[in-house]
Amino acid sequence: MKSEIKQRIETGLLLILLLILMFISKTIYLFISLVIFALSFIEFTKISKKIYKTNYLKNFFSNLFFVTYLFLFLLVFILGINDIHFKIILFVTLLVCIASDIGGLVFGKIFKGPKLTKISPNKTLTGSFGSFLFSILMGNFILSYLFNTEIIYNFLFGVIVSLSVQIGDLIFSYLKRKSSIKNTGNILPGHGGILDRIDGILLGVPIGLIYLLILVFTK
Repeated sequence: MKSEIKQRIETGLLLILLLILMFISKTIYLFISLVIFALSFIEFTKISKKIYKTNYLKNFFSNLFFVTYLFLFLLVFILGINDIHFKIILFVTLLVCIASDIGGLVFGKIFKGPKLTKISPNKTLTGSFGSFLFSILMGNFILSYLFNTEIIYNFLFGVIVSLSVQIGDLIFSYLKRKSSIKNTGNILPGHGGILDRIDGILLGVPIGLIYLLILVFTK
């Protein structure tokens, strides 16, 4: 368990470091964005190919949907890279996503308990609770400090982001289970592929960004 928690923390710190570098340099930002975009798409095509096998039409449209989603995901970041407020909001959202991931792992491993779903046998109800708890605590702490927002809004932010992260994680767990693979890749030793690390973030960040942008600019 300690090894897995260490890996998750290392991944979280790596994401934060990359984000800081992306804020410092637009060149680094574009390079990292394109690398993540390309590797994520390559890993997804492997999953899709295993799921649909000879059904080329479904395989094509599933890949088209994912690449479109990735493109829109990265386009928003590129358009907002010159806005310091957007960068802060992005950073906050990523921290809460990471908190959700770590909270789920810690509570799930320590308290175990009943399984959350058959889609991912390793996920438990206590782990889900830990994800919500860590996200709420992190969200409330950061938002209260940076934006002086009310607790109820901070609470909702934590819940919404964590729920999105968990749903995103379950979606990719389902896809991996259906394609009979454990990890989407092996580019990150001891961690798996890019999608193994950012599956929940791919859904949690956009939804968290939308919530915070509405909250901050309508305050």
